[in-house]
Amino acid sequence: MKDSEVKVLDENDFIFIETLKTLGMSRNVATTMAYLMNVDEASSQAIEISTGLRQPEISLAIRLMHNQSWVSVRSEKKHGKGRPTQIYALAAPVDEIISYYEDKIYKESQATISTIKKLKVMSKQMSPSK
Repeated sequence: MKDSEVKVLDENDFIFIETLKTLGMSRNVATTMAYLMNVDEASSQAIEISTGLRQPEISLAIRLMHNQSWVSVRSEKKHGKGRPTQIYALAAPVDEIISYYEDKIYKESQATISTIKKLKVMSKQMSPSK
């Protein structure tokens, strides 16, 4: 049997995850990102053991992060037979990922304000004159 050290998330990581969730990031992406911030690189199995996420949840999170170019993926050949293991690493700085959500929230807020202004103008035009 092989000994290996597995890092686990601490209380600060869970606070970070909850804060990311308030920005609109999914729990799975936030948890995966928090774990990858603490390690140089990790396999899906290491992420699964350390975070408590299931393999399909990790796959979805990695896919979303990969589509945004936030994570890099490489294959590592195992000894003997079998499929190569996918190894993941955070490719974008955390500040860049947070800026993405900052821009997204700003644009959504501007769209909402624009809609409210339009409604105010429309309501003045529709209300009867006294």
